[in-house]
Amino acid sequence: MEAAKAAIAGGISVLEIVESTPGVFEVLQQLVKEHPTMALEVGTVLKIEDAKSAINVRAKFLMSPATVKDIMEMDYVQSGEILYISGTMTPTEILSACDEGAKIVKIYPVSALGGFQYISTLKKAFPHIFMVASQGITIDSIGEYILRGASAVVLSYAIFDKDAIAQHDLDKIQKLAHSATLVDNKSVNR
Repeated sequence: MEAAKAAIAGGISVLEIVESTPGVFEVLQQLVKEHPTMALEVGTVLKIEDAKSAINVRAKFLMSPATVKDIMEMDYVQSGEILYISGTMTPTEILSACDEGAKIVKIYPVSALGGFQYISTLKKAFPHIFMVASQGITIDSIGEYILRGASAVVLSYAIFDKDAIAQHDLDKIQKLAHSATLVDNKSVNR
């Protein structure tokens, strides 16, 4: 909770709380209460039960490292009430997710697949598909991912630095979030 609040204080406007976070749904519920207009979501959702729990505490969207068919077929998702960002890795997975109704896909694990060069290559084949680059992205590389076609990036450890978390260094998290926000704004406004 405190790390999330530090990131929000640093300017983050879209925040993913991963399902492995202790008390994930309680954390999300409290953040939604304190920041009702913010885009808050649950990530690494792999089961429909967890998707329903996230929706019940008013998550704005859900994200998975793979495409979970049961989640994709939920009425909330099909109606567009809840955005579901399904994880994909290959061109076949991207096309399949979009054929099943995905409005945007998560490219995961992007750094292991070639980073922003992989996004650039995928966008040549799929210029009409919105892509979120996820895994291993640094604050310094945000601009390159956006320039190469990513609609958004997941920063995870770039903001929630493992040492900062272990040392309870909320100032560092806030500074990293602020730095990411500045770079992101500059990248988007190019």
